[in-house]
Amino acid sequence: MSDNRKTKAVLLPAYNNNLIRAIIGIKTAERKLPDLNPEQVLIKMEAAPCNPSDIAFIRGGYNIIKSVPAVPGFEGAGVVVDTGNNAKKMLNKRVSSFIQAEVDGTWAEYFIADAKDCIVLKNELDFEQGACLSINPYTAYGLVEMATISNCKAIVQNAAGGQVAEFIRVLAELKGIEVINIVRKPEQIPVLKDKMADYALDSSNEHFKLDLADLISTLKPTMAFDAVGGEMTGLFLNTLPSFSQIILYGGLAGGSLLGIDPMDIIFHGKKLEGFNLNEWITRKTSVEFDTINNEIQDLIISGKMKTEIQGSFKLDDIVNGIRSYIKSMSSGKVLFKP
Repeated sequence: MSDNRKTKAVLLPAYNNNLIRAIIGIKTAERKLPDLNPEQVLIKMEAAPCNPSDIAFIRGGYNIIKSVPAVPGFEGAGVVVDTGNNAKKMLNKRVSSFIQAEVDGTWAEYFIADAKDCIVLKNELDFEQGACLSINPYTAYGLVEMATISNCKAIVQNAAGGQVAEFIRVLAELKGIEVINIVRKPEQIPVLKDKMADYALDSSNEHFKLDLADLISTLKPTMAFDAVGGEMTGLFLNTLPSFSQIILYGGLAGGSLLGIDPMDIIFHGKKLEGFNLNEWITRKTSVEFDTINNEIQDLIISGKMKTEIQGSFKLDDIVNGIRSYIKSMSSGKVLFKP
């Protein structure tokens, strides 16, 4: 590959906890592409989504901090147009890729990834769905797998208007697991009902805690999937029955966990643990991951699972795209298309 090859890319000039201030300086510019090492591929990007992890990254609140100016974007899809010597079998493949290293991200015309971090897309899977394949579907699969292994008959989840939660509902239904869904706005309840969610609660309702306790008493969930953190983690831990598990996989509330009663952990066998997608994947053999990958792609192709897309934006319109996403994250993903 030529030493002077360049790509148009989105550049974040500085981190700022105030998201509006953080995105004001975002712009597109030419960025030099480094030479490929033997295990890498060059992907001509077709689409890359904006995820909550991207918003956290822009604010400087994610677990990865890159030197600025930095190219954001943790996942996306496109076509492999060049490869290192050891990755030639990937040439011309349609792929989805996920990156969390301290290198340039996917919000660009071209993106360099390790071949091992690429998932080959089936021909029936379009780039819009492929762009959103590498994070949310596998996160949901891993969480429901934990519930299945623990023989849960019911689970509780917050951020239930989001995409991971929708995938969890689909996968849980396939396993015969009931789901208690929690959202934070009353207008999200009828949306969940339209999606055949039998149990939906609004956390802003004055009777929410009593309603949650009643449902927990009836359905007896022994696991909660927590994407919010903050006070919600303590509420889950203190409300669920003895020997329950709270699986923390996000921190939408920001800040520390609150309201946890240590006596519940000491005397009632309750557990709080985190879910890290990268670690979950590394524990899978190649055969296991291929089986999961085929199952997930087939579910999406069949229409049983689908990432909702609320809109697409060109890279030059990146600021409006981010604003559209944060205005209504529950409406679906925003895609950036070169």
